[in-house]
Amino acid sequence: MVNKEEKLVLWFDEIGKEDVAIVGGKSASLGELTSRTKVPVPFGFATTAAAYRYFIKHSGLEAKVAELLGQLDDVEDSRKLREVSAAIRKAIMDAPMPTELVGEITAAYLELGKRAGEVDPFVAVRSSATAEDLPDASFAGQQESYLNVRGAEQVVEKVKECYASTFTDRAVYYRVKKNFAHLDVALSAVVQMMVFSRASGVMFTVDVATGNDTHILIEGAWGLGEYIVQGVVTPDNFLVRKQDLAIEKSNVHEKPIMLVRNPVGGCEEKPVPPEMVNAPVLTDSQIRELARYALDIEKHYGSYMDIEWGIDERNNKIWILQARPETVWSRRNKEKGAGVEPAHAVDGANRKILTKGLPASPGRVVGKAHVILDPSMIDTFREGEILITEMTAPDWVPAMKKARAIITNAGGMTCHASIVSRELGIPCIVGTKSRGNPATAVIPDGAEITVDATNGIVYAGTISDLVASQTAVESIQAITAAETFPVTGTKVYMNLGDPDLAERYAMLPCDGIGLMREEFIWTTYIHEHPLYLIETGRPDRVVDGLADGMRKVCQAMAPRPVVLRFSDFKSSEYRELKGGDRYEPYEPSALLGWRGASRYYDPKYIEAFKLEIKAVRKVREEYGFKNLYVMIPFCRTVEEAAKVTTLMAAEGLRRGPDFKVWLMAEIPTNIILADQFNQFVDGYSIGSNDLTMLLLGCDRDNETVAHIFDERDLAVKRAIRHLIEVAHRDGKTVSICGQAPSVYPDFTEFLVKSGIDSISVNPDAVKATKKLVAQVEQRLILDKLTGRGLVDKEDYTW
Repeated sequence: MVNKEEKLVLWFDEIGKEDVAIVGGKSASLGELTSRTKVPVPFGFATTAAAYRYFIKHSGLEAKVAELLGQLDDVEDSRKLREVSAAIRKAIMDAPMPTELVGEITAAYLELGKRAGEVDPFVAVRSSATAEDLPDASFAGQQESYLNVRGAEQVVEKVKECYASTFTDRAVYYRVKKNFAHLDVALSAVVQMMVFSRASGVMFTVDVATGNDTHILIEGAWGLGEYIVQGVVTPDNFLVRKQDLAIEKSNVHEKPIMLVRNPVGGCEEKPVPPEMVNAPVLTDSQIRELARYALDIEKHYGSYMDIEWGIDERNNKIWILQARPETVWSRRNKEKGAGVEPAHAVDGANRKILTKGLPASPGRVVGKAHVILDPSMIDTFREGEILITEMTAPDWVPAMKKARAIITNAGGMTCHASIVSRELGIPCIVGTKSRGNPATAVIPDGAEITVDATNGIVYAGTISDLVASQTAVESIQAITAAETFPVTGTKVYMNLGDPDLAERYAMLPCDGIGLMREEFIWTTYIHEHPLYLIETGRPDRVVDGLADGMRKVCQAMAPRPVVLRFSDFKSSEYRELKGGDRYEPYEPSALLGWRGASRYYDPKYIEAFKLEIKAVRKVREEYGFKNLYVMIPFCRTVEEAAKVTTLMAAEGLRRGPDFKVWLMAEIPTNIILADQFNQFVDGYSIGSNDLTMLLLGCDRDNETVAHIFDERDLAVKRAIRHLIEVAHRDGKTVSICGQAPSVYPDFTEFLVKSGIDSISVNPDAVKATKKLVAQVEQRLILDKLTGRGLVDKEDYTW
C-alpha cells in the first residue's frame, strides 16, 4: 500500500490539517473542513508535495533554480528580484510535465466530474504552499489561483502554472524575509469544484482592526471574491456579535463592477446592474448563516480564522471556499510582543483633514507622501515615505516593507493592503474613495502629512501632539524589545488597576496579572453603588461595566492568566459611589469592618455580589477568555471561605481544571488555619500590607505608628514561610501581591529562597524583578551543586 506521503494526488476526504507538509496549508484546511466538520465545502482533490518534487527532479530543474537564485544577492533590489524570478518561472513552464503525473491529474479530474454528475466540470485551481497558512507565516496570497477552468488538459496546464508561481517576486521575497529555504518549500495544487458565485467574500472570527474577538467581521461584494482581495471594489462589511449573532453594524458601499465567470471559461469584468450597485450583498439570514459557519470553524480549529465564502447563483447555496488560521491577532493576543494603542477620539479643531477611510492597521505617523498611480513607478518609492495609491497588489510587497504608512483609495478590512500592513505592523488606511475623497486625488505628492490610522484620518502637515500621544507605548515597546529577559521558575506577575493601561503594559515580560483590582473598574466605568443600580432597575450596568473592564485586561494579556480580586471596597469607599450613602454603615474602623468575603454572603449585599459573579461568567463564557481567575479578599474564617465558594458554585462559577479560585492571605487566620482553607481554594496571594498590619497590630493608615509598619519584620516573614510550606503540602500555590516586593529587593530574595511560586509587582518593577529573581534562582542552583546549601541570616522556623 502506498503511503500518503508518496501519493501524487489525494482527495479532500483523505487529508486533514495535520497534512500541511504533504499538501500545503490551503489543501490541508479544505480536507479538514470536508472530513471533520459539517460546513459545506465544494469537493475536490490536491496534488501533493511529492508530485511537485517529482516534477522538479524529473525535469532537472533543481540545479537550474539553485543557479538562478544564486544571482540574487539582495531581495530589496526590486529589478534584480523581478529578473531572477521571471527566469525561474520560464524554466518551469518550459519543462515538460512527467507522463505519470499528467495521468494522475487527468484521472482525478474525470473522477471529480463523475462524482458531480458533469462531464468536464468547471473547477478552480489554487496554489497551496507547504509553508503557507501557518499561524506564524501568512504568505498573503503569494501563489496564484485560476478560476473557472475546464478540461483535463487545461487543468494540467494550470497545475504547472501553480508550480511556477512558487517563484513569483513576492513569494521569493517573503521566503527570504520569513527565513524559509526556497527549495524546501513544495507546492500543492488544489482542484476544486467551481462555485458560480453570485456574491462572495471573506470573514474573520476576530475584528482585524482592533483584535476584539467578541465579533465576526464579514465582507462581501457581487461576483467572485478576487476583486475584494485585490481592492478593486470596496466591499460591504457586517459586524456580528458572537454571543447571539446580533448584527451590530452594516456598512453598504457602492459596488459598480464585479468579476464574474465566463460561460466558456475564465473570468470577465462586468458592470453591476444599477439596482444592485448600492444594495447589500447579503440578507440578514445569510449573514447569520455565515456567522454560524464561522463559529463552527473557529471552535473546531481552536483559533481565530480567516474564511472565504461564496453564494452559488444556481441555488443560492452558501459555500465555504477555504479557511486558514488568522495570523496577526492570533500571534499578538497570544504573545503580546507588541501593544496596540486603543482607538480614541482625536480633537480635529484647527486641523485640516485631507481624507478619511477604514482604519485597517493602527498607528500614527508623520511623513512625506509618495503618490504612485502606475505600478511601473514602484522602484521610485523610498524608505520611510508614506505610500499613497489606488490599491496594492502582491507584487508591491517590497515597496510596502519600506513604507512608514500606507493609504489606498479602495479596499476593505480584508484587502491585500490591509492584510499585509497588519502583518508588517505598518499603519494603514484603506477605502478612502468610499468616503468621498480618494487619497490619490486629495493628497499632494511630496506633501508632509500626519496619518492617524488608529482612527482612519489623514491630516495635512505635521501634528506633533497627535503622534506624541502614542510615544509612551512605543517607548516601552522599544525598551522592552531591546532587552532580553531570562525564563524564571518563579513566575513574575503584575499588579494592575486601570483596564485602559492593559494594552500598554502587556508588552512587559510578565507571566500574567497577579492582582487585578476590581475597585478601579467601579470608579472608572460604573461610578454607582451596585445596590442602588439594582433598586433603580439597572443591574446590567454592573455586569456589563465590570465585564468590559475585565475583558480589556484578559484580551491584552491572553493567554497569560489574569487574577481578578473581587470587590474589596471598605464601607467608606462604597459610600462615595452614587447612591452609596443609602446602603453603607458608618464604621469607626472601616479597614476592619464590612469588607471582602463578609459582604458577599450577607443578605444585605448578596444580590450585588451575584452581579460580580455574572460579570466573570460573561467574560469567560460569552467572550471566551478562559484566562480569567478570581481571588477572594479579606476572608476571616474557614466558614466564610465555605460560604463564598458554595455561593459561587451555585451561581455557576465552580472551581475546575481551567478555573482557579485564590484566597488573599492577609489575615493571621489565613496563615494559622491554612491546612483547613486549602480545601476551598487553589492557591493564595499574600496581601502583605494588611497581613503586616494585623500581625503587628499597626493601622497602616495611621501616620503616628507608620515607623513600626514594616513588611520585612521577622513575624511577617515567619508567617509567609509557614504558609508556603502548608500550602505546598496540599499542592496549592502561593503568590504575593502586596507592595513589599515592588519596593524591597531583599524581600524578593527572601520570597524566592522560601519557595514562593510567583511574585506580583507594580508595572514599573516587572523588569527589575524578573532579572533579580533569575539571579537568586541561579545562586540557589550553584549552592545546591556546590553543597553549600542556604544560610539564612534569621531563623524563620515557626
